[in-house]
Amino acid sequence: MEQLVQQMEAYKKEMAAFEGKTPEAVEAFRIKFLGTKGIVKDVMGGMKEVPNEQKKAFGLVLNEFKQFAEARYEELKAATATEGGEAAAGYDWSLPGDQIGVGTRHPLSIVRNQIVSIFRRLGFAVAEGPEIEDDWHNFGAMNLPEDHPARDMQDTFYISQNPDWLLRTHTSSVQARVMESQKPPIRVICPGRVYRNETVSARAHCFFHQVEGLYIDENVSFADLKQTLYFFVQEMFGKDVKVRFRPSYFPFTEPSAEMDISCLICGGDGCNICKHTGWVEILGSGMVHPKVLENFGIDPNKYTGFAFGMGVERITQLKYQVNDLRLYSQNDIRFLKQFTGAV
Repeated sequence: MEQLVQQMEAYKKEMAAFEGKTPEAVEAFRIKFLGTKGIVKDVMGGMKEVPNEQKKAFGLVLNEFKQFAEARYEELKAATATEGGEAAAGYDWSLPGDQIGVGTRHPLSIVRNQIVSIFRRLGFAVAEGPEIEDDWHNFGAMNLPEDHPARDMQDTFYISQNPDWLLRTHTSSVQARVMESQKPPIRVICPGRVYRNETVSARAHCFFHQVEGLYIDENVSFADLKQTLYFFVQEMFGKDVKVRFRPSYFPFTEPSAEMDISCLICGGDGCNICKHTGWVEILGSGMVHPKVLENFGIDPNKYTGFAFGMGVERITQLKYQVNDLRLYSQNDIRFLKQFTGAV
C-alpha cells in the first residue's frame, strides 16, 4: 500500500507539471491518465492487493487521486479554450476572405434552358412527368402496341412485368399525360431525361436528355411545324444556318420528317461529324397521328397537331463542338470549367 501511495504522489507531480498548450496535448493528457488503459485506472486496479482492513482508508486516497487527475484535465482544457478564444477575439475581421470559385451550370442545363426560352417566346408551356412509366403512356398511347416492330428501335429498361413498368424511352410519355389531362388547344414542350439500353460510347449513352414539343389546335398544318422549327434553328444557331426536311417514319406522327441543319463544324464542306455529307440531323417531327388523338378522346376531324423531339446532347455537341457524349456525365472539372462564361 505504501508503494502505491508513493506512485500516486509521483503521478500528481507529473500532472501538475504537465503543460498542455494545444487541444492535441490536452487530449494526450486525458488518454495517458484518464483513458480506459490510463494510469488512474491502472492504479485503482491495485486495490485488490490491499488488505481488507485497509481498503476503506485506501479507497479514500484513490478517490482523491482520481479527482485530482480529472480536475487537472478540466483545468488544462479550459486554458486551451481561453487561449483559442483570445486568439479569435484578436482576429482582424476586416481582412479579405479566401476566394470562392465561381461555378457554372452544366452545359446540358445551359442548352436546355436556351431551348425552353426560345419555345416559351412562341407560347409553349413546360410540362414534366415521371421517369418511371407504365407501358401504356410510354408505348401504347403513342400508337406503339405490344407487337409493333418500331418498339425494337428503343431498347428498353423494364423494371417489372404484368403490369409493365419501365424507364421511359422518350418524353412522349409526358405528351400523353398532357393530352390525358387537358383539352385542346395544347401547346407544350417536354424536357427531361430518358433511358435506353445502349452501349456507352462517344456517340451514344444509356441515358440522355430530350426536349419534345406538342401543338394541337384547329387548323394546325405542316407549314406551322416548319415555321416553328425554322425559328428555333435560327435563334439557337444563327441566321446563316441552312435547314432541310427529309421524309421519315414515326408511329405517332403522319406524315413524318427528320430535320437537318448544315454542319456547324465544317460549314457544310464535309467532316467526320456530318459523315462528309455537310448535313447533321438534329430532330424528328411530324403531324400527330389521328390514332394518337383518338386515344385521348380528341376528335381528329376537328383538331390537328404537330410534334417534334430533339436530343439535348446533340444540340450541345453542335453548339459547343463537344466530340464525346461521355464527357457530359464524367464530372471532369476541366471540361465543366470551360462553360463558366456561358451561364
